[in-house]
Amino acid sequence: VQLQASGGGLVQAGGSLRLSCEASGRTFSTYSMGWFRQAPGKEREFVVSIGWSGGRTTYADSVKGRFTISRDNAKNTVYLQADSLKPEDTGVYYCAADIRRSGSIVSANYWGQGTLVTVSS
Repeated sequence: VQLQASGGGLVQAGGSLRLSCEASGRTFSTYSMGWFRQAPGKEREFVVSIGWSGGRTTYADSVKGRFTISRDNAKNTVYLQADSLKPEDTGVYYCAADIRRSGSIVSANYWGQGTLVTVSS
């Protein structure tokens, strides 16, 4: 599966952005999907995931109550609505498919290119 993320940009603290990730291939609806991010000088971290049917979501504590993931399997697209953005949310956001968990480590088998989100204070 190939993933194409979009929707990043520059926003002031307290603002909102909506990221989209469109997937190619007919197997999109069978994969769990997620978003990760990497801040400057830091390692990539898990943000949120959603099950193949959209019924199960898992959020990092840092974004709970502010970010919302959703998916439209008919459009092969997953969305990330990011509200009440903070400067610490700044980073490159990566869309991912087929989320894998091993203990506390979360990863994925498929990655898209990143989209940059910059939150100014």
